[in-house]
Amino acid sequence: MTQQIALVLGATGGIGGAVARKLVSRGWHVRALNRNVEKARAAEPCLNWVQGDAMRAADVMAAAEGASLIVHAVNPPGYRDWEKLVLPMLDNTIAAAKAVGATIVLPGTVYNFGPDAFPVLREDSPQHPVTKKGGIRVEMEKRLEAGSREGAPVIIVRAGDFFGPAAGSSWFSQGMITPGKPVSTVTNPARKGVGHQWAYLPDVAETMVQLVERRERLPGFAVYHMDGFWDRDGQQMVEAIRRAVGGRVKVRGFPWFVVPLAAPFVTFMRELKEMRYLWREPIRMSNERLVAELGFEPRTPIDEAVRMTLLSLGCLEGRMDGEVAGAVAPRG
Repeated sequence: MTQQIALVLGATGGIGGAVARKLVSRGWHVRALNRNVEKARAAEPCLNWVQGDAMRAADVMAAAEGASLIVHAVNPPGYRDWEKLVLPMLDNTIAAAKAVGATIVLPGTVYNFGPDAFPVLREDSPQHPVTKKGGIRVEMEKRLEAGSREGAPVIIVRAGDFFGPAAGSSWFSQGMITPGKPVSTVTNPARKGVGHQWAYLPDVAETMVQLVERRERLPGFAVYHMDGFWDRDGQQMVEAIRRAVGGRVKVRGFPWFVVPLAAPFVTFMRELKEMRYLWREPIRMSNERLVAELGFEPRTPIDEAVRMTLLSLGCLEGRMDGEVAGAVAPRG
């Protein structure tokens, strides 16, 4: 049997790396495009690293030769120049996928949607974004849908705020706790009583790979929502962190008043300012379509997911047992 080849763009990132490792564990040959191959190989030696830049169409095309899957999980570092870089990179992926007949997998987000679609979001809910980043996300999916009609099938999995091992650019690691230090204080961006949706990266990766494994039966443009971890009142993630550290922790509210003051000078703060609307009211994606396809949603118990995340961030003593990317499916 010929080994299947996947090209992963963004394999040094949280979701790209998680999907790449899942594919390797399933027997795929995984190529990963990166501008600094030596550094990337030292961090993730199980992948076949290829020198190249996702902004260069020729590099993506060469790396995609023989691939039946392209995972597009690449983002500009530090949120810089999103409007200049995101769509050209995606166009390169679509062109390569059409040329080699590969399926494209994209990690989607809630940014596509505005308040008119809240509180329950389904795959076909109206997309009227209220932010620049949301508008780019809508355009990305439009281009992917057009590409799917021209020989490049697409799988999109939309999920809540990421957390998990290697999820460095996330609310969990950048806003709630301090990586590399024992947890004594948790900063909670949520309003008390307002639910919020989270997604554990290994579960997202497992969901994507399971959909890839049945791609022959999926629509050409297949979009699915995950339920992930639903923090019903904005306090459950904090409580899970408290249980993981096994002691009392101080909890303080996120200093939202600082964000507009810092936004003109700090790129990350500009992003937070745009996305604050997602914390002001409960927003939940329905996973009915996903469950109808897979029979269940891959889901790691929240206490285990938070413990593994804190271990990976250097906030707990101990070791990470087994495959970090292992999602736990429901029993029965």
